[in-house]
Amino acid sequence: MRHRTAIAAVALSALAALSGCQSQPVAANPERPAGTPAAIALAADDVRAFPAAPAGFADDHPGQPHGSVVPFAYDSPVTHTRRTANVYLPPGYTAQRRYPVLYLLHGIGGNQDEWRGYVRAQAVLDNLLASGQALPMIVVMPNGRALADDRPPPPERTFTPEHIAGFERFERELLETLIPAIDAAYPTLSGREQRAIAGLSMGGGQALNIGLGHLDTFAWIGAFSAAPNTRPPAALVPDAAAASRLRLLYLSCGNQDNLLGVSQNLHRYLRQQGVPHIWNVDEHGHDRPSWADNLYHYARQLFRPGA
Repeated sequence: MRHRTAIAAVALSALAALSGCQSQPVAANPERPAGTPAAIALAADDVRAFPAAPAGFADDHPGQPHGSVVPFAYDSPVTHTRRTANVYLPPGYTAQRRYPVLYLLHGIGGNQDEWRGYVRAQAVLDNLLASGQALPMIVVMPNGRALADDRPPPPERTFTPEHIAGFERFERELLETLIPAIDAAYPTLSGREQRAIAGLSMGGGQALNIGLGHLDTFAWIGAFSAAPNTRPPAALVPDAAAASRLRLLYLSCGNQDNLLGVSQNLHRYLRQQGVPHIWNVDEHGHDRPSWADNLYHYARQLFRPGA
């Protein structure tokens, strides 16, 4: 417990010290940090693993099949409240078929609507499925802030210890309550090989902490612009051989993002330990274009038999 408290303190300090790294107004990006800019140092391998997604990849295209996003309510033993997640059901969804599941986590300033609204994840997924570049999947977008009042807080409370602790508490709720509830309510494929987790910023740190901490539950892990809530590399990957069993470990960040060092350090550790992973550094900051682009590349690879 003392170890986790120390990590949380470091994460709080680092998050509060970061500055905005894009020109969008605060209202447009719920993840905009505030504080003193961090230094960005690029290495030779801090480059794109994939070309930028094609024009229009995150736009709605009338006339093509569309999936649907529906609310999913469940009782949380962590917060002792009834909580709501968003569930994306792919075009042509039917209860007669079983689907793999991706859990998609938001950032420190967002909620269950951030991926659907700000990032436009539904359009990204619809377009990939329409072009045959992704496999049909159920996507669960929960509220990763496990607090009785789980609304995004005002700016002055964003980096408080109480707020950050809510994201840590979500791990238990996800594993013990939400995943079983989704598996009971929808025709899912419930083995680790058919379950993925990913997130942006604070949710990227959660995805790494939860996914790498529970390799028996997730075989596909993605972190986009992971925040300093991410545990240290050696704590995340104490057993390189076990982590190498993952079907996909995907790390990304923008080369204008002041959080780049978090993912850089993990990438370098993984490389040193011989753990297979993808490292994609795009030209963006801590912003929607980076997260949408990386969702596009990540989703294309999920649940492929030969991946």
